[in-house]
Amino acid sequence: MLHQPITPTTPPVLRPVRLTVLQGQARVSGDPRVELTTVLGSCIACCLFDPTSNVGGMNHFLLAEPNTQNGVDEHYGVYLMEVLINEMLAYGASRQAMRAHLYGGANMHAGMSRIGSANAAFASDFLERERIIVVRTSLGGVQARRVEFRPARGQARCRVVDEVVSAQPAPRPAASRGDVELF
Repeated sequence: MLHQPITPTTPPVLRPVRLTVLQGQARVSGDPRVELTTVLGSCIACCLFDPTSNVGGMNHFLLAEPNTQNGVDEHYGVYLMEVLINEMLAYGASRQAMRAHLYGGANMHAGMSRIGSANAAFASDFLERERIIVVRTSLGGVQARRVEFRPARGQARCRVVDEVVSAQPAPRPAASRGDVELF
């Protein structure tokens, strides 16, 4: 009988699952393959994680609070912070063990109201009131950020997005009367 040589088997490579978190969304996962990603200007992304249960999540809000009492809107931080915490608890996280990262809050346009600063202040104050420890921040400035967060591990990467000046398109020559322009 011939014996086949025994070769060690390597575990299969698990490909990361990238999920984009858009404005007005909150996503939670305990899957080590999941990576949550978003791009922020004046918006805020709060990344929460619980290192004891290996659960984490990210939200992305446009404004801190509505200026009127016209109901709940998922684009506001006051709503999305609660959604993120409640989803984390539903996945088995402990409120006492939660840790946070905060990103965004840039003031992108000179001369306009400082929406980014107001968003950053709201998020920081909210987490302080909830007694959730903030372990990392990248807030303010004038440039957009790209955030990638691995919720099961609490690992985040935040990169400033370089300003890209797009080339202005060349003006199209005006068609004379009677001509047909095909495109």
